[in-house]
Amino acid sequence: MRLVLTACLAALLSAAAPADSADLSVRARDLGIPFDGTPGPLNAITDVAGVAVGHTTLISGNGKLELGKGPVRTGVTAILPRGRTYAPVFAGWHSLNGNGEMTGTTWVTESGFLEGPVMLTNTHSVDVVHDAVIGWQLKHRFYEPLPGRPDVFWSLPVVAETYDGNLNDINGFHVTREHAFAALDSASTGPVAEGSVGGGTGMITHGFKGGIGTASRRLDAKDGGHMVGALVQSNYGVRKTMRIAGVPVGDEIPDLLPGSAPQGEELGSIIVVIATDAPLMPHQLRRVAQRATLGLGRMGSYAANGSGDIFIAFSTANPGAGAREGARTVQMLPNDALGPVFLAAVEATEEAIVNALVAAQTMSGINGYTVHALPHHRLKAAMEKHGRLVKAARD
Repeated sequence: MRLVLTACLAALLSAAAPADSADLSVRARDLGIPFDGTPGPLNAITDVAGVAVGHTTLISGNGKLELGKGPVRTGVTAILPRGRTYAPVFAGWHSLNGNGEMTGTTWVTESGFLEGPVMLTNTHSVDVVHDAVIGWQLKHRFYEPLPGRPDVFWSLPVVAETYDGNLNDINGFHVTREHAFAALDSASTGPVAEGSVGGGTGMITHGFKGGIGTASRRLDAKDGGHMVGALVQSNYGVRKTMRIAGVPVGDEIPDLLPGSAPQGEELGSIIVVIATDAPLMPHQLRRVAQRATLGLGRMGSYAANGSGDIFIAFSTANPGAGAREGARTVQMLPNDALGPVFLAAVEATEEAIVNALVAAQTMSGINGYTVHALPHHRLKAAMEKHGRLVKAARD
């Protein structure tokens, strides 16, 4: 087994990828894809100060599926709202279609807080990642003991999943406790690796290679200047409904389907994590999480029966609000001021999905099953045909 961290992932994939695969340094805006809104400096969820992201990527083996041996195309992604500092954040979540899992959300609803990282992995590795988070928190004392009971520690980790079994030996259980630890330990506040990395390694989006993507929006000064960032693990959609910036890309690029077979009903899923520094309460953050639905809809999803579309939003404002003792004074935006935050969440979710598609490279997995990268030149041609191509920063 090779454990591939993001620092060496680009070299690994570029050595094996076909000519139509993506340039890992290119993002959607570099291709001239038009998006509304103003991104932050990194155009990533880490534009929200303090948010850290880490990946562990597992890629090994080729050819015929051998249960427990591979091929392996999977991983783990960790999002820490305040980095390595334990300080619960207000949070809310939403299930658009619940054919999926995000653990810990019952307590998020009840308490209004997210008390640790958000972890992303494959469907059959939720349990090991869940247990690993508890072990990592215990090791690093990433918790606040109960008042008067310093030896008591309990945790209800938030772990979300999407299914990568088309490319990955998902029933071989290749994700381990150490892989989850590595994702958490490698988390940083800088640029975020996208595409076939971390939990997104084996994911498919609208019949193209998908995975991890991220984007951000800065609100206008008149709206408070707050930052909103989104990170997606994208694994949903059929080709025929696919749209990018309003262009029917599924109609323009109907070929290059996975496994050379027609697609039927949408069976995949998507997890969306939204962060903001706007001072919002849990009920308001639930409303922000709901807006990921509209970003997904812009891309052509219809949240089919087989799709697990689950979203969580948190705010890094109000530090100290989660302390176990003493009264707390908190700030919140009035509901009438939430419109720009909602719009930013929609826009960042949409662009994050496109960034995942643009970054991902062609990948072959179990039994030679191949998922093609979204070809950049054909995407640009589709944009130009429909009058939507804009001058890119790299032009």
